[in-house]
Amino acid sequence: MKARVAILEIRAGTGGEEAALFARDLFRSYNRYAQKKEWPLEIFDQNLTDLGGCRKIIFRLNHRSAWEKFQYEGGTHRVQRIPATEKAGRTQTSTVTVAAYPQSDHPVVKIRPNDLKIDSLKSSGPGGQHVNKRETAVRVTHQPTRLTVTCQTSRSQQRNRELALELLSAKLEQLAQEKNQAKTQQIKQAQIGSGKRAEKIRTYHFSQNRITDHRIKKSWHNLEEVMKGDWDKIFKALSSAK
Repeated sequence: MKARVAILEIRAGTGGEEAALFARDLFRSYNRYAQKKEWPLEIFDQNLTDLGGCRKIIFRLNHRSAWEKFQYEGGTHRVQRIPATEKAGRTQTSTVTVAAYPQSDHPVVKIRPNDLKIDSLKSSGPGGQHVNKRETAVRVTHQPTRLTVTCQTSRSQQRNRELALELLSAKLEQLAQEKNQAKTQQIKQAQIGSGKRAEKIRTYHFSQNRITDHRIKKSWHNLEEVMKGDWDKIFKALSSAK
């Protein structure tokens, strides 16, 4: 399968609001990398907190090189830093999980309309407040696999429907590539784990300006630059180690 684009899901794991804030920061870092490369980025769905964090955000990097770079990002990411909400100045350990999916030019999995359950719902903002009184958000359930996706970022219900079907197609492609695992949760669990602190592929240690990838046992002392979108050295090291 030749992948043109990458779809990523970032979700807050252990750590409450601080985990949601780091999920936001990690997304911003990926977005800055995409901006430097002039890659289009499109958000499928997001669930924000009242403090501006992200409980989850799902987005697509629309460039033929995106999957080549971001295929290594799936897993649990651990952050160690003093949260903005911490008055005593104590370092907190939190996690976010990332799942990454390739999207091929010519999907081989055919989706039958009769297998889909499509629901319309209201788009929601932080704290569950409705920000759109019209039912523009779309939830699509693939009934044979029980795989469900939701898209709500467009003001057009038709566009949200299109995005949801594209996201569903990419996830079904991922399922097809993992024939030895029958259930969606098994596939996702193998990649992102449970979000517990011990299950990590990478640690971001802010007080030491250090980022460590545990899979290749390598550290860089340029965390500030990475959070500004400077991922090339890390992506190159991961690619060389595979």
